[in-house]
Amino acid sequence: MPHSERSPAVSPYAADYLQAVITLIQRVHDEQLPQLQDAATRIADSLAAGGLLHVFGSGHSQLLAAELFYRAGGLVPVNAILDLPLSVMVAARRSTWLERVPGYAGQLLQDEPVSAGDVVIVISNSGRNAVPIEMALGARERGATVLALTSVRFSQTVASRHASGQRLLDVADVVFDNYGADGDALISIPGCPVPVSASSTAVGSALLQALATATVAELAARGITPPVWQSANGDAGDASNAAHIDALRGRIKRL
Repeated sequence: MPHSERSPAVSPYAADYLQAVITLIQRVHDEQLPQLQDAATRIADSLAAGGLLHVFGSGHSQLLAAELFYRAGGLVPVNAILDLPLSVMVAARRSTWLERVPGYAGQLLQDEPVSAGDVVIVISNSGRNAVPIEMALGARERGATVLALTSVRFSQTVASRHASGQRLLDVADVVFDNYGADGDALISIPGCPVPVSASSTAVGSALLQALATATVAELAARGITPPVWQSANGDAGDASNAAHIDALRGRIKRL
């Protein structure tokens, strides 16, 4: 058979990864819908009163903060706290140690519109480092509700790097579990000395989108037209989105 006509061998490890992620998302469905509804009610209460939903993560958790921000089909009143030094887009190694620096989250909060009655989602897979813990504590000091997205099992196996000895899951009002393995990577492959392929982004994204869906449904059930972004590539998107931007200009700094 010519090479071009051969069917490529299917990697069982790719299939294992996909099945593992499906299993974790199924656990979210089976075990966390009550927490999702609780959080959606809290967010809807805030948005109905003119508040904002803030989302924060560092390192690769910042991908999940961006997931809810300025996205087609997503809620409009979302302020993503995206600090470039804490991302992997400037200096990846620096983001690792910067996340451990006490006081850094307090400096970030000085420049963010987190207010009493708002809701803040803090995302950290380990939940052990100073910045996400202090982001949660600082938001609560301002009177905001804090939702945490973390790997509960992993977090419970590591020591806090915060002076209080607390982890993110200890300082949140509602905790979501991504069910991640210790160290996040899921799949063991012969010949590779460490597990590969993280799950926190895939599972976290599904969980956060489910939360956004529940929030929109909660607002609609109250007779409130949910503010939702439309695709900028659709014919009606630009006009609709421009109206949202005008309404929130000055409140959400990255619009």
